[in-house]
Amino acid sequence: MFVTKIVLVLIVLLFISGYVINSSLTARVNKSLVVAETDHFKNGKYHNIAPRKPLAFKDGLALWLRFFTEEKIDTTPDIDIPVRSISRVDLAALSNDALHIIKLGHSSILLKIKGEYWLLDPVFSDRASPFNFAGPKRFHQPPISLEDLPLIDKVLISHNHYDHLDESSIKVLAQKTQEFFVPKGVDGDLERWGIEPKKITTFDWWQEQKTSIALVAFTPTQHFSGRAMGDGNTTLWGSWVIKTPQHSFYFSGDSGYFSGFKEIGEKYGPFDLTMVETGAYDNDWADIHMTPEQSVQAHIDLKGKIMVPIHNGTFDLAFHTWHDPFDRVVVEAEKRDVALSTPEFGQIFSITDPASHNAWWQVK
Repeated sequence: MFVTKIVLVLIVLLFISGYVINSSLTARVNKSLVVAETDHFKNGKYHNIAPRKPLAFKDGLALWLRFFTEEKIDTTPDIDIPVRSISRVDLAALSNDALHIIKLGHSSILLKIKGEYWLLDPVFSDRASPFNFAGPKRFHQPPISLEDLPLIDKVLISHNHYDHLDESSIKVLAQKTQEFFVPKGVDGDLERWGIEPKKITTFDWWQEQKTSIALVAFTPTQHFSGRAMGDGNTTLWGSWVIKTPQHSFYFSGDSGYFSGFKEIGEKYGPFDLTMVETGAYDNDWADIHMTPEQSVQAHIDLKGKIMVPIHNGTFDLAFHTWHDPFDRVVVEAEKRDVALSTPEFGQIFSITDPASHNAWWQVK
């Protein structure tokens, strides 16, 4: 047992070393475009509104060891995740006078807004990882392939973690996407992957842009960024508000629970529908990911009408059971009298006719 633990420690150290020295993983930040110092950007780093507790090296190492040594129970599904296949024909048949929504997996969302197709945090790879041979593997395939997607008007990215910013997906989307909306600093990686700079718009917190069909705003979250060990917080993170003349939509990206949800709700709410992170939580990182109970509170703070829990059901990113986010969010939503929508992956619904509560994760 002692020898086994030594081997595991060596593996962890080798993995971290490779992660650090592999410069191809490090986020590329366009230094010439760095913004002036603000309350949340100082000394080349972005910061949360509420400062995070610093993670000592020994604590970081202990967390890595925990991932390699702690026994995981029921963290991957023992059922076939239900996925409804969709085609380009299905999408074309959707009306152009509504806001249609499709959960593709994890936090990847496809919207059809007034005839335009928008993608949020598209991750189509088999793993949420810098490596194609290791890291969290998908529980299910996407409802539609990248190749079968229609031309995309806009891709919106919340932050640069691997389960939200997927290099191989972006490279395919480069040829079929008109615009990319990204946080400050993320443009550097997109340019490295072949996206023309003129297609990219970068956003700071509270920055807005009016498109021909909607107002888009980038709003704060309580999180962090980084694609390698040495580039932490050199790019920004956040959430997206999309407001058409008829409807208002919120997408959380990743966040711990914080006062910013109330501020967003006051400024842009009420929201017809919120898609709020509900998954990959743990006491060891409680300040950057919410529990399901906190996710429901965030929805309430945002003045949301219908809540769709996201960031779940596709990757094993924590130690809780794979279905725990769904089980707990249902209980809390009922307790707080929150209208909850839990669509299957690939299920098409509209903001005015949200998918009903469907406990698909309980199917045996």
